[in-house]
Amino acid sequence: MEHQPPPWSVSGSSQSPRSPSSQPYLHVSVIDPVKLGNGVQAYISYRVITKTNLPEYHGPEKIVIRRYSDFVWLHECLFEKYKGIFIPPLPEKNAVEKFRFTAEFIEMRRLALDIFLNRVASHHKLRQSEDLRTFLQVDEAVMERLRAHETGIFKKPVELMQIFKDVQSKVSNVVLGKEKPVEESNSEYEKLKHYVFELENHLAEAQKHAYRLVKRHRELGKSLSDFGKAMKLLGSCEGDSLGRAFSELGAKSDLVSVRLQKEAQQLLMNFEEPLKDYVLAVQSIKATIAERANAFRQHCELSETVKLKEINLEKLKLIHSDKMREAEDEYKEVKEASEKATRRYETMVRLMKEEIIQFQEHKTLDMGVAFHNFADGQARLANNMADGWRGLLAKLEA
Repeated sequence: MEHQPPPWSVSGSSQSPRSPSSQPYLHVSVIDPVKLGNGVQAYISYRVITKTNLPEYHGPEKIVIRRYSDFVWLHECLFEKYKGIFIPPLPEKNAVEKFRFTAEFIEMRRLALDIFLNRVASHHKLRQSEDLRTFLQVDEAVMERLRAHETGIFKKPVELMQIFKDVQSKVSNVVLGKEKPVEESNSEYEKLKHYVFELENHLAEAQKHAYRLVKRHRELGKSLSDFGKAMKLLGSCEGDSLGRAFSELGAKSDLVSVRLQKEAQQLLMNFEEPLKDYVLAVQSIKATIAERANAFRQHCELSETVKLKEINLEKLKLIHSDKMREAEDEYKEVKEASEKATRRYETMVRLMKEEIIQFQEHKTLDMGVAFHNFADGQARLANNMADGWRGLLAKLEA
């Protein structure tokens, strides 16, 4: 069996393409973001390159142009059709940044979309999706028609957030007029929900403080840069050794400022963004939990209906009613629907058990990498700053 890249990997990169004679591969790249339009109509388009030797794809390489709303279409299709699987998250839709379209925002979104696609492509079930093949292969005009046709069919983000809130509370206890719990109450399920909600809270808190660290590094870097300029100007007013000392201090401040700004960017990409990414990943898990709660409720309601239909049918048999044939048809129809709902619910339970194990394994690896990068970056920055100021101190003492 082919080794799959971690579906929740921070890097998100899929395997590099290999020759047609080797194992099957599906490699996707999102590159070349281009801003199109102006004002509220502005958007970014991306080139999506697919390289594969899978027979269901048309040729070894395909290049298409996609926009963010096309990625949303694919995400909604997967969420609707693959119940029980944690669909990889998309980057958040930031209305403020959209109007600014800074270079940093554009690059971060491009990277996030690349990660999303490669997670889907590396998942052993999602990579078989017909919608994924459509997304990676059809022309822009076809994609636009599909997006326009299916807009509104699936749940919108606002509705999903409401679902997340509903999962945390108890749904109505009334099923067919009888008091009956319609949410699972077994210990394993309760433990899963508790873990997911706690994890989201702690990740969100960590991500918030990571953002503050990035902001602090940038502000300190800007302050040192301004300070360096002031020292250079002051040095130009002085002569001899004092003027040189001010100029040296200004130059060293500039150097330390550049290092701080560089480390702030590394901290953003290698620490704050991975934490934010996992916050979104946990929200995807919560959406799946909401779907499971709904499947369980349908399973319970239909099971209860089958019992009532069966009791009614037995009564009609005793009195040889002429409505017995109609009642038998209704009973068969409801029983078939009940069995289907039960299979759907049991499939979701089984898939979620597999998915949560994979999620935890990859989270441990990814968070280990993120925290290692954080510690390594902070140590490197501290050493560079100490060396820089130490060198200046030697000159000033001389």
